[in-house]
Amino acid sequence: MRHGIRDALLIYNPTSGGRRHRRVGEIEQAVEILSAAGMQVELSPTTERSSATATARRAVAERRGMVIACGGDGTINEIVNGLAGSDVPMALLPAGTANILAKELGVPWDIPHAAGLIPLSEVRRIALGLAVPMNGNHSAAMPMHGRYFLSVAGAGPDGAIVNGVDEGLKKKAGIFAYWVEGMRQVFGYTFPEMLVTSAGREHKATIIVAGRTAHYGGPFKITTGASLYENSFEFLTNSKKSRASYLMCLPALWMGRLRSMDGIEAWKATETICEPAGSEPVFAQVDGEPAGRLPMAFRIVPDALSIVAPVLH
Repeated sequence: MRHGIRDALLIYNPTSGGRRHRRVGEIEQAVEILSAAGMQVELSPTTERSSATATARRAVAERRGMVIACGGDGTINEIVNGLAGSDVPMALLPAGTANILAKELGVPWDIPHAAGLIPLSEVRRIALGLAVPMNGNHSAAMPMHGRYFLSVAGAGPDGAIVNGVDEGLKKKAGIFAYWVEGMRQVFGYTFPEMLVTSAGREHKATIIVAGRTAHYGGPFKITTGASLYENSFEFLTNSKKSRASYLMCLPALWMGRLRSMDGIEAWKATETICEPAGSEPVFAQVDGEPAGRLPMAFRIVPDALSIVAPVLH
């Protein structure tokens, strides 16, 4: 076993993504595979929103050797917020709606196959993003001290979609629920501006993406210069305010030519402050989960999490 870890707590979301009827059997296969490799695994299903955070914090207090996350981006985000700042590493068994981390690390979308890679993987220390509400603008989804995120955060149309998506439809239809809300926003969103302050300059934008990964969601890549292994974000903004301008960006995004579009700016930095430029609210998201509204700061926290990364050849 490459990393020498012999015990793990496997936190899984029984309602995440598709193929739920097969999930329990696949997890049982994963446990058998890890047991054969010399690792003792205890199962812990999530019970409600934020329960994975509390379970991960308990794993830290119990000095577990590893936490294995089996779920989508939301479940992973909850676990990250329980492990942040500790030495307990997090491994991944992909499930859920999108799972950006699986794409970024090259973890196969097959739970037993992914389990077989864990004993041969290496533990790497990375930074995390932290979204911090400003002016007392916090809530249950976004506590006063902020919320960590692993892959991507942002504000603007994507924040409006994530904050507006129907949770019941999401549980039933997965990523289709985001497309439904996206179509609704296409006809109703007004593209309010925000003031973005970063790297010694200010400018106005209607969307900002704070990327720690190249992958964004579905098949798309937006912050293509971002890396989990750097102590920085790549930020990308669009200053255009019309629906037509945004629709024109979609084929460019699909073909990997987004940065050639007028109004697009991208840069690397460790912090950005985003404030609404007018009276209309601008909503934010972290790892595809609702994060309330601006004003908000996105900050890098170095040396914040240990992840179990497959050794790719």
